Amino acid sequence: MDASDRYRTDAVSTQERGKLIVMLYEGAIKFLKIAREKLQEGDYALKGVYIGKAQDIVAELDNSLNVEAAPEIAHDLRALYTFIYGRLNEANVERSVEKIDDCVGLLNELAEAWEQVAAGGQAAAAPRVAAGGFTA
Repeated sequence: MDASDRYRTDAVSTQERGKLIVMLYEGAIKFLKIAREKLQEGDYALKGVYIGKAQDIVAELDNSLNVEAAPEIAHDLRALYTFIYGRLNEANVERSVEKIDDCVGLLNELAEAWEQVAAGGQAAAAPRVAAGGFTA
């Protein structure tokens, strides 16, 4: 396999990982929107269930970071995931719509960035981000 073949293989692999990551972000966002609705309806039990589902996704994203490939990027993402996870704990305990919305906003920004990577819109940045971001 020559260098151009490896580049094409890596580009496709990066795009596929990017699509999977976007799907995870979208799932977490969906669960948080449902949690927000349940909170506004006064259904605190289901609010907690859906926040928990979003936290599970955030934890999975954190656990799949590839620290060896790009330590700085992985470190930054880990800090962000830790913040989001903790903020969701606070949102759950405090019954805070604002804190849920904060997390949705952060997850939306991350999803948009990964959509560009998955679409190949940032071809030069995609391998660096994907390699440092995730193994899956």
